[in-house]
Amino acid sequence: MKVGSSTLPEVLVLEPQVFADARGFFLESWNRRVFRDTTGLECAFVQDNHSHSVRNVLRGIHYQLQKPQGKLVRVVSGSVWDVAVDLRRSSPNFGKWTAVELSAENKKQLWIPPGFGHAFFVLSESADVLYKATEYWIGEYDRSVRWDDPQIGIAWPLATTPVLAAKDADAPFLAQAQLYE
Repeated sequence: MKVGSSTLPEVLVLEPQVFADARGFFLESWNRRVFRDTTGLECAFVQDNHSHSVRNVLRGIHYQLQKPQGKLVRVVSGSVWDVAVDLRRSSPNFGKWTAVELSAENKKQLWIPPGFGHAFFVLSESADVLYKATEYWIGEYDRSVRWDDPQIGIAWPLATTPVLAAKDADAPFLAQAQLYE
């Protein structure tokens, strides 16, 4: 596995080794030992999630206020623009974001550590996003920050108005949100 950095040092872009031939391909999407040895991080995932979305859907910026989740995100069908936002007030990178295109074709994965918000925008006709989480989802701790908050300033690759859930359209701006210390 190749580990690349993003514009935020704790958010990692992972490229698994792909074995391809005329029959198709094989890759190891998760190996605890390889992840630990290449990133220096020890992770115990407790939940796998699968999200299917159509073109122009924007999900996020989501995070869990208590029991924050680390996420290992990948796309198995289609393509998304995947975003991580540092939501730790004590961080020198507070309010900064990074993004990478994840697709079935490039097979990249994004490691988003606890303390970061997560969002993605679907670039293809549809996309299937799989992600592992280090903590269980707990609805009462689930929070969102506005996807278009000018203080964060994410440069979304939008050609039209995104399709949003009510939760995301009504999310508070960063200045009013409950965040990590």
